[in-house]
Amino acid sequence: MMPSLPEQSPLGKASAYIDQYDASLLFPIPRAGKRAEIGVTGAAPFFGADLWTAFELSWLNLRGKPQVALAHFTVPCETPNIVESKSFKLYLNSFNNTRFADAAEVQARLRADISEAVWRGADRPATVGVRLLAPELFDQEPMHELDGLSLDRLDVECTHYHPAPELLTAAWDEPAVTEVLTSNLLKSNCLVTGQPDWGSVQIAYSGPQLGQEGLLQYLVSFRNHNEFHEQCVERIFMDIWTRCQPI
Repeated sequence: MMPSLPEQSPLGKASAYIDQYDASLLFPIPRAGKRAEIGVTGAAPFFGADLWTAFELSWLNLRGKPQVALAHFTVPCETPNIVESKSFKLYLNSFNNTRFADAAEVQARLRADISEAVWRGADRPATVGVRLLAPELFDQEPMHELDGLSLDRLDVECTHYHPAPELLTAAWDEPAVTEVLTSNLLKSNCLVTGQPDWGSVQIAYSGPQLGQEGLLQYLVSFRNHNEFHEQCVERIFMDIWTRCQPI
């Protein structure tokens, strides 16, 4: 089955709880449509990854005893598809009453299924990153902010709540810089349900220094925009790339 439209996903619909392993629950959504809207029709001119964390992963061992783990997933931006988030949750829930030999088998199954979904339709499919943490390692799991200088420290007036790339500026008449900027204020609305879709963003770049106040105002301008926040991040890159070129 090829990837379909977001409206055809289980998002916003009543869903039965399926507690037996079912890889078909994963619903891939093509990146191409949204990328075409921002002028990306071939290979993306950027690199990065979507990072997912599952705090509620469970399965049964061969004797029927429940097992639990935390899971981290890394999906490269080169994949032709993303996985719709509700379908991802339904898929993970399908492990709950399924028996596996050990955590390594679970990890291998997760890697194979998610890789197939996000690389579906690709000429040269690859794999995604999957890391499981056993309960005895939970205390070692770091919880910290994204590394970088927080734009959220700035006291700015915000009046735009739909994408406003005209707020972006770059200091081309000054020496180039290398820096990492972060913000926790990225919010858009789900493309299907209209509900809030929250995200944090980290921007690492080298070149003419970006105007930080305008950049923060620009990130805030996505607040009432209807788009998955993973796709907002790609739009953000392209807006910075195109708006901050020398005149």
